[in-house]
Amino acid sequence: MRVLAAMSGGVDSSVAAARALEAGHEVVGVHLALSRDPQAVRESSRGCCSLEDSADARRVCDKLGIPFYVWDFSDRFREDVIDDFIESYARGETPNPCLRCNERIKFAALLERALALGFDAVATGHYATLDDDGHLRRSPDENKDQSYVLGVLSERELAHCLFPVGDTPKPEIRKEAAAHGFSTASKPDSYDICFIPDGNTQAFLGRTIGLRPGMIVDQEGHELRTHDGAFNYTIGQRKGLDIKTPAPDGRPRYVTDIDARTGTVTVGPREALAVTGISADRLKYLHPLMDGDIECQVQVRAHGSVVGCTAHIDRAADHMELELREPLSGVARGQAAVLYLPMDDGLGDMVLGSGTICATRAAAPGEDRDG
Repeated sequence: MRVLAAMSGGVDSSVAAARALEAGHEVVGVHLALSRDPQAVRESSRGCCSLEDSADARRVCDKLGIPFYVWDFSDRFREDVIDDFIESYARGETPNPCLRCNERIKFAALLERALALGFDAVATGHYATLDDDGHLRRSPDENKDQSYVLGVLSERELAHCLFPVGDTPKPEIRKEAAAHGFSTASKPDSYDICFIPDGNTQAFLGRTIGLRPGMIVDQEGHELRTHDGAFNYTIGQRKGLDIKTPAPDGRPRYVTDIDARTGTVTVGPREALAVTGISADRLKYLHPLMDGDIECQVQVRAHGSVVGCTAHIDRAADHMELELREPLSGVARGQAAVLYLPMDDGLGDMVLGSGTICATRAAAPGEDRDG
């Protein structure tokens, strides 16, 4: 096959490209230029897709003896990821920009161009696997599993994906990179939002959304203090509330709701964060079983806990309702709810698909709230 290796400049994509080549594929490396921000040049950038990363990717391709290109996707990245991130926060949601980047840039846009150029598949360094039927599974390396952020792909996109490192623990990948002589072998993982190089998300949103004063209130609606913008808060947040008066019971307060329309941020006790119902739209289907009423599991954060649920899926309405078997805490609108089917074949749980959370339902009084 003709394989386009998406080269982030990290160790995982380096070994993924090497393994694709060793498997006998015709491999071409490509690095995506996603930002024109000069801060992305800074040395030891903790995000991804900086000029430093591009140089690292080029060195790996030179060692492998494969062609290397840089494709400028910065305009599409601005529209599909950065603008979406800003608009989502402005609506009082808590988006995951890395998930959106995977959905709209690293697969949709990249694959679209790859297929147009005659490539058969795109290989990435994601930690997930595909079974013999082409269904997405969790990686055996639970600490690095990235099936959650891939749960927003479509069946068509998945059919053209390769995940060469997904079945191998991360320490083994670093050893393999070192054996190849890759400079990326000991390179730290990226973990910042790449378009916010200084890591100050609140300052970034303040510049882009602007001041939108509102009020922080308690569960009974009592006004506690003003704030400069609801975008400064997220469901489950405890620190940075700057409320001078303690709660009547003396316990910590958490953000339990955000109404961006009125600018109202509601705070309450930890147990008020527990939800037993989730509504989601913008559904993505990766398996035929994701239809009607099914018993499965749901995950709502990249490295969050997984709970059993009954999913009521209406494909025609592009909507699903999830009844959780045990409460989850701090679930926010804008997050992805990825559905899994537990498997006992040793290949990892199967990803059924996903939806974007649009509403939650609180746990009833007296319900178990340890989730």
